[in-house]
Amino acid sequence: MADAGTQDSTLDRDQPTLKRVIGPGLLLLFVVGDILGTGVYALTGKVAAQVGGAVWLPFLVAFVVALLTAFSYLELVTKYPRAAGAALYTHKAFGVHFLTFMVTFAVMCSGLTSASSASKAFAGNFAEAFDLSIGEGLGLTAVAIGFMTLIALINFRGVGESVKLNVLLTCVELTGLLIVICIGAWALGGGEGDPSRLVEFNSPPGETAFFSVTAATALAFFAMVGFEDSVNMAEETKDPVRIFPKVMLTGLCITGLIYVLVAVSAIALVSPEDLSEGDAPLLKVVEAGAPAFPLTVFAFITMFAVANSALINMLMASRLLYGMANERVLPRVLGRVHPTRRTPWVGIVFTTLVAFGLIWFADLTALGGTTALLLLCVFTIVNVAVLVLRRDRVEHKHFRAPTAIPVIGAVACAYLASPLSGRATADYRVAGVLLVIGVVLWAITYLTRARHTG
Repeated sequence: MADAGTQDSTLDRDQPTLKRVIGPGLLLLFVVGDILGTGVYALTGKVAAQVGGAVWLPFLVAFVVALLTAFSYLELVTKYPRAAGAALYTHKAFGVHFLTFMVTFAVMCSGLTSASSASKAFAGNFAEAFDLSIGEGLGLTAVAIGFMTLIALINFRGVGESVKLNVLLTCVELTGLLIVICIGAWALGGGEGDPSRLVEFNSPPGETAFFSVTAATALAFFAMVGFEDSVNMAEETKDPVRIFPKVMLTGLCITGLIYVLVAVSAIALVSPEDLSEGDAPLLKVVEAGAPAFPLTVFAFITMFAVANSALINMLMASRLLYGMANERVLPRVLGRVHPTRRTPWVGIVFTTLVAFGLIWFADLTALGGTTALLLLCVFTIVNVAVLVLRRDRVEHKHFRAPTAIPVIGAVACAYLASPLSGRATADYRVAGVLLVIGVVLWAITYLTRARHTG
């Protein structure tokens, strides 16, 4: 394994660097767009099913836990402003190839499963928006794979084009959520809805309200993930040490506020029982609060929202592979940059092929909770890593989080990842299968490197 102090030597002298094109505005929209996406459009009803009318509370708790972890990410990304994110920090802090590989694999899986499920959601909304009868099998799969191919082409063309498209899609999905918030405010102002639901807890028999909230938070946390993807764009950001702290914290606060307001609007207009049925909870909110609003328009907005999630997750996955290939934790070929487009083309091809496999073979219905589980485990490691890396000094000034914050963040993330939080057993089964596959891939990589160095 390459020593952490000589990481720059892992780059080929004739290897082009990534192009720095992302300023504060684009980065803010990237963070906001990545956090919003599929989660808030699909999970509000499922969270309501677990906690009842106080559906806003799990989103608020998830925001606080994400904010704690964001401070750790900010210290590390300003200290080491390069692509690869959590995997790079794990590599530097612990120097254990197996642990670094598994963190890399877990983060990549979370991005690819999220993007693949977003592609399937896009296909379903596409069929509904255009009133197509393409069935649930091959037709929807073909649309999803075609959509993922388009995402790959945009990703390959360049980060400038990708992030600019993200600006458009983020504006569309923000518009959809603002519509829900405005409809809720208008309806409540007119005396409609039932605000008393906001303080109602619907705990299962034998469970306390605290346990219901933590169980719902374990699910709601999936809607808060995404901010960590932005650190993988560090090498393509202008002056990342200066702009990352302000932009990431601003983006998190914006999305946290939007989530709480959407949850309040939703539960005031639709009962928890009705909200939890089906896969389009916000569509029910629009229908209940503004029956005259064209629902087809909102279906298009939802389609663009999940498209944004797919684009950003595929950007993250390819940049993660690029960064770790240059740290020699993954095969160097995955770090190849196209000489003209200056994008990590091998990483893009690899992650797209994996996504094709997930779309074709996997049932991703239960993977939302698994994605949150994997990332909570990764966040626990990152919060510990920031404390370990305090001993590693760098020459430039960087953001420093108060020591208590990563400690509290590590405990909170570990708790939400544990069975104590009330997390569904299916999450652990799916995560276990994915991690076993990761162990097999690590063994193959390790043996290949050993044979080449031997």
